Amino acid sequence: MCRGWAALPVACLERAKDFKTRLGILLHKPELGHKMGTSSKDSSKEVLEWRESFDQLLKSKNGVTAFHTFLKTEFSEENLDFWLACEDFKKTRSKTKLASKANRIFEEFVQSEAPREVNIDHETREITRKNLSGATSACFNEAQAKTRTLMEKDSYPRFLKSASYQDMTKQATSRCISKRSHT
Repeated sequence: MCRGWAALPVACLERAKDFKTRLGILLHKPELGHKMGTSSKDSSKEVLEWRESFDQLLKSKNGVTAFHTFLKTEFSEENLDFWLACEDFKKTRSKTKLASKANRIFEEFVQSEAPREVNIDHETREITRKNLSGATSACFNEAQAKTRTLMEKDSYPRFLKSASYQDMTKQATSRCISKRSHT
């Protein structure tokens, strides 16, 4: 049975932190063939639009994929996964499915000690828990908004500064320039 992080020796924790850092560095190395969700279909314009606003990034399927890949390198993809689960949840029309989906999302992301717990304050967590009793498509709105703000203010700026996104913008810019010179 797992006894938590406190039960592990300090040396193990430090080796785990070192491994996490090395893994993050390796995932950012372009020579390892790591692509941030881009394919030949990606338009140069789309990649460049992601830096205009967080909304532009979230509107783009490829942008969400690239951002998700980046968040994995930081071991914080649960925030985006929660946001996406909430977006999908809002589209649910069946009352029965709404209640079961709400419970699944709450247990996976919101409740204390959830397997993929998102970083929200206790008050928001409690409001969300109370909203489950009469699950509506809006029961996660406050928690989703807080998670979105956290990503926009914290993860999104780091994504824009990441080596992988910088590589994508260089490639997109060079494609735009070469398209102009051929016309």
